[in-house]
Amino acid sequence: MPPSHPHSHGPDPDAPPPSPEAVRLRRRAVWLMLLLLVPVGLATVIGLLVMWPDGEPTRAQQVAATYLPPGTTYPDGRVVSVEEFDCGVPDRPATCARAVVEVLEGEGAGDYQQIDLDAVVVANGVEEGDTLVLSRDPGAEGGALYNFSDYERDAPIITLAIAFAVVVGLVARWRGLASLVGLAFAFFVLLQFVLPGLLSQSSPTLVSLVGSAAIMFVVLYLAHGFSARTTTALVGTLFGLSLVAVLGSLAVQTARLTGLTSEETTQLNTFDPTLNFSGLVLAGIVVAGLGVLNDVTITQASAVWQLHEVDQAMTWRELYDRGMAVGRDHIASTVYTIVFAYAGAALPLLLLFELYDQPFWTVLTSSALAEEVIRTMVGAIALVLAVPVTTAVGAFFAKAAATGAGVATERRVSAVRAKFAR
Repeated sequence: MPPSHPHSHGPDPDAPPPSPEAVRLRRRAVWLMLLLLVPVGLATVIGLLVMWPDGEPTRAQQVAATYLPPGTTYPDGRVVSVEEFDCGVPDRPATCARAVVEVLEGEGAGDYQQIDLDAVVVANGVEEGDTLVLSRDPGAEGGALYNFSDYERDAPIITLAIAFAVVVGLVARWRGLASLVGLAFAFFVLLQFVLPGLLSQSSPTLVSLVGSAAIMFVVLYLAHGFSARTTTALVGTLFGLSLVAVLGSLAVQTARLTGLTSEETTQLNTFDPTLNFSGLVLAGIVVAGLGVLNDVTITQASAVWQLHEVDQAMTWRELYDRGMAVGRDHIASTVYTIVFAYAGAALPLLLLFELYDQPFWTVLTSSALAEEVIRTMVGAIALVLAVPVTTAVGAFFAKAAATGAGVATERRVSAVRAKFAR
């Protein structure tokens, strides 16, 4: 869920480099924060090892496999000819088509097959030379049976992906490319750990928390480098994720959210009714909070450390107050960002409710919309509270590092004086 407003997440590249003293204080602060993060990191690794899927098909996967004929494949096919015909009923005109396609890959490559296209497909446009994705059932009577499965979208998706990588690389340079590597790791964890874990009998809350923590440990350091600022942001992000899990669990339980509010979850229920669908709602809240939590925490951490290096004489309270002056502006803009992002994702659902003749409050508290409302509120609360926590953590460790460094310096000076006194 990317925010729709820009933020500065790092020091100005045109600003002068930090002094040796500032660098030394940063390193000391990192070591202090690692005393907190190392146990969390070890717990995350242990959680990954213990709950990593064993590769055996889950119950839902086994049932889903029976819905498709064995050996079904999805080859590409090029449209050779299209013949439209009227398939409507009185007062509802519609146009369907029969298309001849050349199979481009698989066992039937080179064969010509006739497939039927319904009115929706024809309305979206099918012309000679187009490439379609077909489904091939090898066990049908009379030979392999081909049907329309979907449009082929390789070219636009690959083009946009390349353009995205090029733009990120040109603008953000190595840091942008590192963030793409982190994004690839995030998808790896989601596809190989989180999703299989949610389909198994593991706790959805634990699976989402462990997976999200693993993603944040890698993604934050890859994208922003190993620094005091990033480590501060990581502490704030992990706090936010924990808060999302706790608040989300309470909200899902007290609101009695079933999780069965969409066609997708209803289909999952037919595959495996033993799945914890309320837990899936909570897992969705945790995963959805990853990006926006990272955004606010890295900004707050950057603000605190920049303030500290500008004036190391500031007290903890002054650092916190000045950091929160930045944080309040960030909260004000990010709150409506997260609300609009959820509203955009639920737009078809909102349109349906617009058509229903029901009181507004009845619609708002209905199972389908209440899930989105609670998801938004829990994410927003965790987001808002992560700002003061990250600010306080950054101010605390900045001052702790400075105090510790000052004590060490005084001891060295005292030792030198004592040596010369002899």
